[in-house]
Amino acid sequence: MTGCTPAELAGRTLEQLHGEKPDRERLHRWLRAKRPAGILTGEGYLVRKDGTTLYAAWSFSRMPATGGRRHIVASYRDMTEKRNLQEALMHAQRLDAVGRLAGGVAHDFNNLISVINGYCEMLAAQVAEMPRALHEVNEIHKAGRKAAALTRQLLAFGRRQPMDARVTDLNQVIRDNAGILGRLLGGTGQLVLELAPDLGNVRTDPAQFQQVLVNLTINARDALRASGRVVIGTANREIKLAQNRRLTDTPPGRYVVVTVSDNGTGMDEEVRKHLFEPFFTTKPEGQGTGLGLAMVHGVVQQSGGFITVRSEPGAGTTFEILLPAVREPVDRRNSASPFVPVPPPVRRRHETILLVEEDAVLGKMIAGMLAAEGYRVIEARQPAEAAAGLRGQTRQVELLIVNLAGDGEKLARSIYMHQPALRLLNLCNQNDPQTLAWLAPEHQASLPKPFALSELLRTARKLLDA
Repeated sequence: MTGCTPAELAGRTLEQLHGEKPDRERLHRWLRAKRPAGILTGEGYLVRKDGTTLYAAWSFSRMPATGGRRHIVASYRDMTEKRNLQEALMHAQRLDAVGRLAGGVAHDFNNLISVINGYCEMLAAQVAEMPRALHEVNEIHKAGRKAAALTRQLLAFGRRQPMDARVTDLNQVIRDNAGILGRLLGGTGQLVLELAPDLGNVRTDPAQFQQVLVNLTINARDALRASGRVVIGTANREIKLAQNRRLTDTPPGRYVVVTVSDNGTGMDEEVRKHLFEPFFTTKPEGQGTGLGLAMVHGVVQQSGGFITVRSEPGAGTTFEILLPAVREPVDRRNSASPFVPVPPPVRRRHETILLVEEDAVLGKMIAGMLAAEGYRVIEARQPAEAAAGLRGQTRQVELLIVNLAGDGEKLARSIYMHQPALRLLNLCNQNDPQTLAWLAPEHQASLPKPFALSELLRTARKLLDA
């Protein structure tokens, strides 16, 4: 365990093996006591011959004295591997807890962002002829969109971001984004691609994996020194079944490996421990949110993969991503284009819409915009309140806007029983774009928060016209 031969250990005191002062003092008191109490047990670090440490459990017990000499039985057990596994488990549990917290915060935050961005759209239409006021409204809207992007990163870390997972060729994703990644490096370093020619396919969201590449490249760029170099490589790997595997090891199977390596400043062990935690950053204040690598971790886990990092101060850093390989052919669908806010429609309408939104401020804003468009709006905070309010209504509800989570589906079904032509718009959270099997696909749609009011109006109109 210590790397010493018996001859090298003979003559040394037991205290010399122990690396921490409190352990040495405790052991010293026990050894010097005339009548030591019972067996001394403990855990701590021992010092190896080469100066490194190992974590061990020990116990000391006295034997009856013979011939005037005292005898001690000392046993040591190497616990380094067990301790590493415990730390890995604690780290995973901490990340999971923070992910749950992030998902809960993001839900409420999305409502606030929807209100901010929605009123910006309303104001923009009113101050269109006032350039200075329009510029200021646009600046608020720009900040709101940035806040929405941060929320998506939080949701990705918490594995609550909806994924458009499809069979993907990662070589093609890397080639398609090589120009963008190279420009991110600018004059700080050179981008090198080392792509395996026979790479297998994986199932992931190409748009989100593009963001993974961007975040890892930015992270590498910020660590580069003179003659910087960032290498993105791919390879196939098969992990075979073996005995004595640890629970934290990557399971056996066929994987596609993506590595992002740099020859930059590297990281010490303390930084590596917190690397994927949200809001942890080594950058100066105001220059980083600490969400980039947290988002990378979330996307990789949502794709069923694993990510590890190897780094030493002064020796650069390598991130390694393993995603399960699949045998299906590549899905050639085009990725969804990014949303660009456009002015809402101006034609006045007349249909009756039931809006159920628990957030009073968000509900008031949506109802105001729908009413301004000419719709008749019935507003409620909860599905039970909406159901009670409908009992006195003679006008049929043509569109129901509600979050299907909770009692939302129950309300939708009760209205549908009396009106089979009902249209449904599900204002869902990012992680539950639910659909109903009993309602025609063209009569329902989901709109994740935060959304633009113009997008809500277009979606509502499309459903009513279907």
